Amino acid sequence: MSFSRYVALGDSFTEGVGDPDSALPNGVRGWADRVAGALTALDPDTRYANLAVRGLKLDPIIDTQVDAAIALEPDLVTIHAGGNDMLRPSVDLDALGARYDDAVGRLVATGATVVIFTPHDPGASKFFRPLRGRFALMAEIVRQITDHHSVTVVDYWRIRDYDDYRMWADDRIHMSSAGHQRMAIAVLDALGVAHDLEPLALPDSIPSGVGENIRWTREFLGPWVGRRLRGTSSGDDLEAKYPTWSAAPA
Repeated sequence: MSFSRYVALGDSFTEGVGDPDSALPNGVRGWADRVAGALTALDPDTRYANLAVRGLKLDPIIDTQVDAAIALEPDLVTIHAGGNDMLRPSVDLDALGARYDDAVGRLVATGATVVIFTPHDPGASKFFRPLRGRFALMAEIVRQITDHHSVTVVDYWRIRDYDDYRMWADDRIHMSSAGHQRMAIAVLDALGVAHDLEPLALPDSIPSGVGENIRWTREFLGPWVGRRLRGTSSGDDLEAKYPTWSAAPA
């Protein structure tokens, strides 16, 4: 398979949060940038747009990104949505799935190859484990969307590498650079695209213990809860990294 017009849609997962790079827009790289780089290695004329913005729930992703993506006339679209909805106190997953199915159908109707993702299995996380049933149901909804539209699915739930804490960033919510690299490999492999990406080396260990938990609560959990209470998002003041056709970042 080969693609030369790639658009990435979604939230922080696709924007690249957890994979810092101060030289790039919004200060992050991410798996989608890495996929675009691999496509560019095969075709130097490849163009790339990334419309994802951290913190967005499914409806804003559909409302602000799907039509914009269709207007670009891509031959490859990736979309990840619904993760932030599942972190809210309550969510109607059946209604969420119906809206997601409709959006994916609109993308498929353009003739582009479309890639979607199940949520990952949070069973290894003490903090997110209580939501495991909700995540599992959403994973099955995504598989149903896959069957309905014959799109390509990256079954994040079944990639057991992410049970390793070293694949996650300090905030324990987003993938680390190694996690993003692993996801780029999964996407390219699912598409059957030749590439030379290899897993990144993992650290021998990561900080742990009471002091680390206190730091995480102060730096990440507290601000996250505060934004939920205020009805704000970490992406409120951000724009998409690459809102129109660009070259993949070096």
